[in-house]
Amino acid sequence: MSSTAVIELPSINHDDPITPASMVSLGQGGPRLSAELILTEGNQALIPEQDFPDLSTSRSVIIISILTGIAAMTSMSTGILTVGLPVIAEDIGLSGSLLLWPASIFALTSGCSLLLAGAVADVLGNRKIYLTGCVLLTAFVFACGLARTGTELIAFRALQGIAMSLCLPTAVSILTGSFPNGKTRNVGFSFLGAGQVLGFCIGLVLGGILIQSVGWRVGYYICGGAHAIALGLACWILPEDRHRAASTSLRQRLWNDIDWVGAIVASSCLGMLSYVLAIVTGSSSSIKEPLNAILTTIAAVLVPAFVWWVGRQERLGKPALIPNSLWKIPAFTAVCLMVLLSWGVMNSMEYFVSLFYQEVQELSALQASLRFIPGLIVGFCLNVATGLLVHRVPAHYLVIITTLICAVSPLVMALINPKWPYWYAAFWSMVLYPVSADAKTHALAGAVFNTVAQFGTSLGIAVMAVVASNVTRESGNPNKESPAALMEGYRVAFWLEFASMLLTVCIGIIGLRKAGKVGLKRE
Repeated sequence: MSSTAVIELPSINHDDPITPASMVSLGQGGPRLSAELILTEGNQALIPEQDFPDLSTSRSVIIISILTGIAAMTSMSTGILTVGLPVIAEDIGLSGSLLLWPASIFALTSGCSLLLAGAVADVLGNRKIYLTGCVLLTAFVFACGLARTGTELIAFRALQGIAMSLCLPTAVSILTGSFPNGKTRNVGFSFLGAGQVLGFCIGLVLGGILIQSVGWRVGYYICGGAHAIALGLACWILPEDRHRAASTSLRQRLWNDIDWVGAIVASSCLGMLSYVLAIVTGSSSSIKEPLNAILTTIAAVLVPAFVWWVGRQERLGKPALIPNSLWKIPAFTAVCLMVLLSWGVMNSMEYFVSLFYQEVQELSALQASLRFIPGLIVGFCLNVATGLLVHRVPAHYLVIITTLICAVSPLVMALINPKWPYWYAAFWSMVLYPVSADAKTHALAGAVFNTVAQFGTSLGIAVMAVVASNVTRESGNPNKESPAALMEGYRVAFWLEFASMLLTVCIGIIGLRKAGKVGLKRE
């Protein structure tokens, strides 16, 4: 969950084809401070000037509220899963080796679909794709509540991730298409991020209450019902797409304006890697199984194949999913790496902290959810404040300082004694973890960053789970399910998360040296 700022990147060649693919959205999981990157050349934005609809203040407020509400409901379902995972797994018979699959599969399918979804939305229209995604989200959130087996829950979460990929880039594109660059747009972004924080908080608390009363399923029914109401309002109030004059038919534009080969290769590669990573969370030895070895090999081959293909598309002046020239921009590459690491760390940390409260400290789901609230309040305030204040903050310092502060959170959890009172250490970890940096951009870069973020989530959860389970398995404690044995694994995972955040800081220091001011409005 993110709030929004603008970082200027160095110039890129106008001749390089930029595939229009909508902006990245704000992501799932815990709250985070983010920056919106705009590709610029000198003082001229590479995003073409556009006319904006004449919206009244009341309609503007309603549009932002609807987009915020739908984002909040999606985060609410994630909050319910985060706090209720141990109970949900026991209820539906989800094995320990698949415990984190409902979380990682969402990021897997969402990340694999984002690039293609953004490109299709540019042709068919953001409003249409967004509403389609909302319909599917409503259906699959209800379906999660109806799941009777672990397989069903994983499948419905996977489909929910695909539906979310239709909403993530288009929600931000609707904001950018409705409001000119400046304070109103920044406020819209910050509320969109703040809504996700609020939804996640509601999901945690509501999930904790419901799990101890009527059951976790009711939480998904409530979430699905709220989705349906917001969907009805969105159909009524969201502005219509303004189609550009086109000399070709829609079918021809779908065929000619989208890099289908690049999308298929990239999605297949990410899907295979994410699948293998999710499989090895149960047992690292499973990487040796024939199917997993074959998928890993194919994915490794697809990486250079993708680089060659988009390079060819650039040379021929055809649409390229991710132009190779973008990677020559140090700030762009640096932010991609920072997004990959920070999303992996913070999303995995949310689940491990929840498991720490319930499996090590043996607290109830409600008690665990209440311990997240201080951080969520901080995250909500940061999201609102950032949209109002970031235009005066140098991006380089903003990103580095917030990431460094956030790194203290896993450090505290790595040093914690489970017997300590909450206020001694865990409280400060919860307060500090919302202060992190991810990114979102105009045009292609948005879909790229969002894909990197979702893949980072899958990667982070998988790596931390493998590390924790292996350490627990090798512990000297004979009872591998005991709090002491589990804590050995969790502690090493927290140390690895801390090291990853320090690496993120180093990448930012080197790669963002030439980043500009934040939140400046182009007149």
